[in-house]
This record gives sequence, structure tokens and C-alpha cells, in this order.
Amino acid sequence: MSSADTADAESALNTSLWSVLAHYADFRRLFAGNSISVLGSSVTSVALPLTAVLYLHASASEMGLLGAAALLPYLALSLPAGVWVDLFPYKRVLVTTDLVQVLLLGSIPVLAAAGLLRLWQLYVVGLLAGSANLLEMVATQSFTPVLVPKRQLLPANSALMLTNAVSGTTGTAMAGFLVAALTAPIAIAVDAASFLLSGICKIRIRTVQPPVRSRREGRQRLHAEILDGLRAVFGQPLMRSLTTAATLGALAGQMQNVILILFLVRHVRLPTGLVGITVAAGGLAAVGGSLIVTAVTRRVGPGRTCILGMSIQSTAGLVLAVAPRMLPAAIAVVIVAQILRGTGPSLYGVNQQTLRQTLMPASMLARANASWRFLVFGTQVFGALLGGYLGSVLGLQLTLVVGSAVMFLGTSVAVLSPLRSLRKLPPAANSEAGAVRQAA
Repeated sequence: MSSADTADAESALNTSLWSVLAHYADFRRLFAGNSISVLGSSVTSVALPLTAVLYLHASASEMGLLGAAALLPYLALSLPAGVWVDLFPYKRVLVTTDLVQVLLLGSIPVLAAAGLLRLWQLYVVGLLAGSANLLEMVATQSFTPVLVPKRQLLPANSALMLTNAVSGTTGTAMAGFLVAALTAPIAIAVDAASFLLSGICKIRIRTVQPPVRSRREGRQRLHAEILDGLRAVFGQPLMRSLTTAATLGALAGQMQNVILILFLVRHVRLPTGLVGITVAAGGLAAVGGSLIVTAVTRRVGPGRTCILGMSIQSTAGLVLAVAPRMLPAAIAVVIVAQILRGTGPSLYGVNQQTLRQTLMPASMLARANASWRFLVFGTQVFGALLGGYLGSVLGLQLTLVVGSAVMFLGTSVAVLSPLRSLRKLPPAANSEAGAVRQAA
């Protein structure tokens, strides 16, 4: 690594996330829109499964199908999504997907109020909203390096992780009370409104970023572009190890996620209002993780911070599985498990995203992001189905244990990889920045 590369890496680790927000107005607008939509989505993350469990009386296998429906787009559409997003300005993609999700999520309280809501409709909304969310996240991760210098991506990603954690914590804490006061379907209206406000924030972004490639190029070379994205992810030992470990962790994590609400309601027997509060404990831990991730990374390096985060999250399912049915003790155990579930992803999530944005040139970043989401999020479809199946066959507790075992397998992949010795951010890839200008 050259002296200039070393200086950039050190600058990335020492820049405050608050400084990035203060100095880059368009990133601040993206940050604000993302914060608002995550707040609403975190309400839905509790209200939607509660709608299925309490309002439509879903079984464990049906909960697995509901989780799979929301994640199926990551399996079916992630690879072409990276090419499609590059055909349009990222700002347009972000605003359009927000407005689409307003309509989709807004349909649930309307159908419920009319007495027409059915479980299959939740599957459809989950599938289409998941598709919009996929495009939005690929565009967000690809737009961030346009809005801030690459040497400041770590604090920028820390800021996004922080807002996800803070908004997620607030939303999940609100969710139990909103469900109790308004019923679960009506509480989802909060999410629909949040996406409208998010779109308003993002439409104010003034940076003009032309499409990375023409629509004609995208149509002519779709398959070749998809293969290029996969080669980019697997072509480097560092990215290959990180992707493999994250894929196994995501598969196992979703096995646990789809039965979490069911476990808390039917096994631990938490009251509805406490479900949102205990789930929110994970969000509070994620806030803490987001605040310390830069300091931890500076001390032990991005590779070991990733491994530490994976190890912490892997233990959460084991702790949750031993939760007793005595309410005070159950709440304490569940909160500890949620703290582990929240802290771990903050530590590895910020670093894996920063590594990908650093190692990939601008012309390849959207496709690399999409390939990552295909592998890491696409496998969650199978994790959701497997979690629902195992929950029905083996029981909820044993399913949590199996999920943690698979997570530890993913962690071992990271331990045996170049991540273990990665102490500094690698030098940024050469990139074609493209024409970016500020609108008058």
C-alpha cells in the first residue's frame, strides 16, 4: 500500500460520521429519507407478522412462506437488478421505489378495514414491496460513493447503519403499542406514510448523476453484465470469503427471524405490547454497535471486526432458545439475546459494505451490490422456508439452535480467510467517476 493509500485509509477510520453529515448536504438528504422509511418499516416488521399471527391465525409454516415472499425478489431479481439500476439515475430509482411502497403497504389497512384482507394478499404485498426494496437498496449503496468521497465511506456507512438502528429501535418499540391501540393491519399505515416522506426527502437531492450505461447497452449485454458482477464478487479472495461467510450467516439468521415473533408470542407467551419492546432491544444494541464500530475497526482492523460481529450474532439464538416461560426471567433472557442480535450486525455490516464499496470501481459497484444481495439475501428465501419447516417439525427452540450452528459455520469461514489478518482498509479501486455535477 502506498503512503497516499495509507493516508486515505487512516482518514476513513478517523473521520466522524457527524462530520460527513455536516459537510455533504445531498448525503444528508439521503440519510434523512432513509431514516424516515426505516422508522416505518420497523413498525411493519412487527405489525406484519402480528397481522398474520393474530388477525389471520397463521401457522409456523405459513409464517415461513410470508418471510420467503418478502425475500424471494432477492433470489429472483437481484442479479438483473444491478444492471437495471445502472440504466437510470439513482435518484429516480430511489424516489420511484418509495412511492411504489406507499401504494403497496397502504393497501393492507384499506383491505383490513373493508374486511377483505387474506393471507395470500400479505404474500403478494410482501413480494412486490420486497422487489421495490431491493432496487432501492442497490441504488442507495451505489449512490453513496457518488455523494461522499471514497475515503469517507466508512463513517458514511456508519451513519446509515446508525439511522437504521435508531429508527428500527423506535419503530419496533412503537409497534407493540400501535398494534394494541389500532390493530396490526392499521399500524402498517405508518409505514406507508413513512415512504411518502422519504420520497420527499430524496427528491430534494441536487446531485445529478447520469446512468452508468445506456438502456440499449443494458438490453444487449444483460447476461454478460450479470456474470461480470458475479466475477467481481468472487474474483478476489477477500470478497469471496466475506461473501461466503455472510451468505451462510444470512441463511441461518432468516431461519431464526421467521419464527421469532411466533416464539415470543406462543412459547415465551409475551404480551403483545412487550413483543415490540423486547424486539426493540436489538435495535438499541445496534445503535450502540453503530456508534462504536469505527473505534473498534481502528483498534482491531476491519477483518477482525467482521469476525467479531459474526461471532456475537451467532450466540444470540442459543441464548434465546433457553428463555423460560416465567415472565420476568423470560424478558431478561430475550433482551440479552436481542442485544447480541443487534450488536453483531452493526460491527460486520458497516465493514463489509465499506470493503465492497472500496474494492469495486464505480462502473462495477451496482452489479457487485446486486450480486451480493442475490447471494446473501436470496438464500434467506430458503432460510425462511427452512425455518418455518423446522419450526413445525423440530419445534421452535431446536430451530433456533440449528440456526446458530449454521451461523458459527459461516464465522469459521471468515476466521480461516484473509479477513483474519486485514488490519487496514485496502486502497480504493480505480474508478470512472462519471459526470456528476451540482444542479443550479
